[in-house]
Order: sequence, then C-alpha cells, then structure tokens
Amino acid sequence: MPPKILASMVAAGVLAATLAPAHAELVTQKILSTPVALAIAQTAYDVCFQQGYRISVTVVGNEGQILVAIRGDGSSPHTFENSHRKAYTSRTFRTPSGEFAQRVKDNPTLSAVHLANVIAAQGALPIKVGDVVVGGVGVSGAPGGDKDEACAKAGIEKVADQLK
Repeated sequence: MPPKILASMVAAGVLAATLAPAHAELVTQKILSTPVALAIAQTAYDVCFQQGYRISVTVVGNEGQILVAIRGDGSSPHTFENSHRKAYTSRTFRTPSGEFAQRVKDNPTLSAVHLANVIAAQGALPIKVGDVVVGGVGVSGAPGGDKDEACAKAGIEKVADQLK
C-alpha cells in the first residue's frame, strides 16, 4: 500500500476515534421541591412572627436561584434583599452565613465578600440532603443574626424527614 494512502487511513482512524460518542453519564442530583421550600419558608416566618419579629425569608435552590421569598407584614424594606443575600451566601459557601461572616472578620481582605449577592451577616443556613447542599434559607429582620438563624433552623427542622 502506498505510504500516502496508509497515512490517510491512519488519520481517518484517529479522526473516527475522536468523533466516537463518549460514554458519559448523566448527573443525578437532588433538588428542593416547591412544597418543601414553601414549608421551610413558612415555618421560619411563623416562628419569628410568633416571637414578635417582623422578618423576610428567602429559600434558594441548588444554583442559588430564589425558590420562595416572603416579605413579612411590617418588615423593614431592606430585610427582603438581606434574606436573599444571606440565603445565597449560605448556599454558595455551603456553610451558615454567620461562619462566612466570621471568616470575613478574621480576614477583611477576603475577596469573596465582593461577589454579587454575597453578604457577611448571620441569619442563614445551608439546606442539606446528607452532606450535599441543595439550597439555603435566609432570614432577616429579627433583632440579631442569631435570632434570624434560629428561625431558619426551625424551617429546616420542619422538613428534616424529607431531606434524606
């Protein structure tokens, strides 16, 4: 066989091998359903409301997208945005937003604090299925981030049996 034809055949074989479909597997992931997100938000709101706090609550999904947002009656205007930013921060860094706030306090030059929708403030928790973070819940408006976080925790605890 002439070398030119042999080289063409080898090149064609290499090309065919690179064009062959890969046996890639699809990614399987858990996502928060609307009823679960609603239950988390409503419970967090109710717990804070019963304590006399006028708050806003936001639940974000796996990609940080807003699933549920509640601006409570009588809550200050900034609480709506802050609850979202807290939830987003908690989801993004897979940790309570208060832990992120402490990291920023310990290292004020941390560049992540300048990302859109990120805030260094306590009041949000990641929502997990096992060790996998599937969202976040943020609360804003109670007199202190610890109280916001307690309401967020109550929301997650309400649906804990469904997060398995």
